[in-house]
Amino acid sequence: MRVFGLAGWSGSGKTTLMMALIPRLVAGGVTVSTIKHAHHQFDIDRPGKDSWRHRQAGASEVMVASARRWAIMRELREEPEPSLEELVARMSPVDLLLVEGWKRHPHPKLEVHRPALQKPLLYPDDPHVVAIASDQPLAAPIPLLPLDDPDAIAHFIVEHLGFEQWRS
Repeated sequence: MRVFGLAGWSGSGKTTLMMALIPRLVAGGVTVSTIKHAHHQFDIDRPGKDSWRHRQAGASEVMVASARRWAIMRELREEPEPSLEELVARMSPVDLLLVEGWKRHPHPKLEVHRPALQKPLLYPDDPHVVAIASDQPLAAPIPLLPLDDPDAIAHFIVEHLGFEQWRS
């Protein structure tokens, strides 16, 4: 399973780009899963639902399952946050695992950058940034891709990772 990330500052457009890339990659014959890092406390459950009540009662893991999907929620309580490697190991195998976030982790990634945010570029301090997608021209020693061209970005990713089954 190949891992490739989208990294950038909040508001740069990582999720929007991810939503544009997934259907293009899938249409090209690449099986895709995603993993997103949340810097804040989050909950996919709702107070009062049975699964929420199970967790509140002390269950370490709660699985919710139906005929269409299943999900496991794990309460870390006092445990440390798992590493990206630990989380990747829990994913089912696919061709490509797209990672949103983990901008300091050593995996190949595309930096999503908007100069209007007035945030520094990540690539100078991260040798794992293999290209930049931006809405403005930039001078950089690595490939620069137009943020508004998800087809070009999808092609870059599959070429960078060496996918042979890609159908554009």
